[in-house]
Amino acid sequence: MSLQRIAPNERMSAAVTFANLVFLSGQVPDDRTQDASGQTRQVLDKIDALLAASGSDRTRLLSAQIWLKDIEADFAAMNAIWSAWLPAGCAPARATVEARLASADVRVEIMVIAAAS
Repeated sequence: MSLQRIAPNERMSAAVTFANLVFLSGQVPDDRTQDASGQTRQVLDKIDALLAASGSDRTRLLSAQIWLKDIEADFAAMNAIWSAWLPAGCAPARATVEARLASADVRVEIMVIAAAS
């Protein structure tokens, strides 16, 4: 079984594939001036790109972990974007929690695991 690291740096890889599984690192928005909806869209776009580079897509999601800076303020907005992005019948196992994120201006971080195509 081959292991592939996608976009690695000295601390982490953006994605790792192994045994027909795709593991994405936590993705955060690049434009952190946006609200939770805008940041969620950016993160999901990054996830789409990494899944494609890894031989997968959002229809093959197995698990998602979502961290929000302020779950009370941002859960509904994030969830609306998530629900519109996720194809019908493809909901992964998921957990969403509030957490102190790596940067004060990040409102959402998402990490997923998917099956390779």
